[in-house]
Amino acid sequence: MPTEAATTPGRLRIWAEHLRIEHTLFSVPVIYAGALLAEPPLTLRTGLLILVAATGARAAAMGLNRILDRRLDALNPRTRQRALPSGRLSPRAAAGAVTLAYAVAILAAAAISPQLALLSPIPLVAFVVYPLLKRVTNWAHLGLGAAFSLGPLCGWYAVNLSFDQAQPALWLAAFTALWCAGFDILYATQDEASDRETGVHSLPAALGSRRALRVAIVLHAAAFLALCGLYRTSLGGIGPTAAVLGAGALFVVQHRIRDRVNLAFFHVNAALGAVVFLGVALHEYGGA
Repeated sequence: MPTEAATTPGRLRIWAEHLRIEHTLFSVPVIYAGALLAEPPLTLRTGLLILVAATGARAAAMGLNRILDRRLDALNPRTRQRALPSGRLSPRAAAGAVTLAYAVAILAAAAISPQLALLSPIPLVAFVVYPLLKRVTNWAHLGLGAAFSLGPLCGWYAVNLSFDQAQPALWLAAFTALWCAGFDILYATQDEASDRETGVHSLPAALGSRRALRVAIVLHAAAFLALCGLYRTSLGGIGPTAAVLGAGALFVVQHRIRDRVNLAFFHVNAALGAVVFLGVALHEYGGA
């Protein structure tokens, strides 16, 4: 009988687990929200190219993270069965996938505008720096937030080709940074004991999960305030108001079910990103 890695479905499952394309559901909604906030209106062509660029960049970011963390992942009982530390995927193949994904992102960005392609090294630096931060600081979670916050700024720039009058995108970027840093702390509570043993820096390892979760609550409260700032300065109407309140409710839900980390991390965050996008879309297209 062939091993899983030797069959086409098996290889596809390995790559799907490795790249976790479904996590694009966190980043794509706020990227599109940033694009919708810009002027002129988002066109279908630009919208499709943004999706290609965002998917490529997200796959490259995850791939880089997995490559840089493969030795740490091998020491963690929760992650040692991932494709790279378990040997089901070679570092060379993983590096090739990162190169291909990032090339797709650059080509899509260049198709939108050469100006956008010129900015492509900035996300790449963020993708490399974030995994390295956990070697040196307990606040590495903020690095993930900073990397994610580039999404709405890139969405804005893809449409506007300028950061003039970019206050709405800045509010959205602030929300995204604080939201992602907070949920990364929540996710890291799974590895509190392992991180302490292996020397990985995180707030749960440094402070304990209970105190670290208080920091996450503060970050998410600040994220909600940033979303309120976006509403106050750039949005309006019943639909966007409901979206802001819905986002606040989802933050509460996320912390109420924090012991079910996968549900709190993936499903609630996917819903939260969608609600934020919906609020912006209702303002732009709902006649608010």
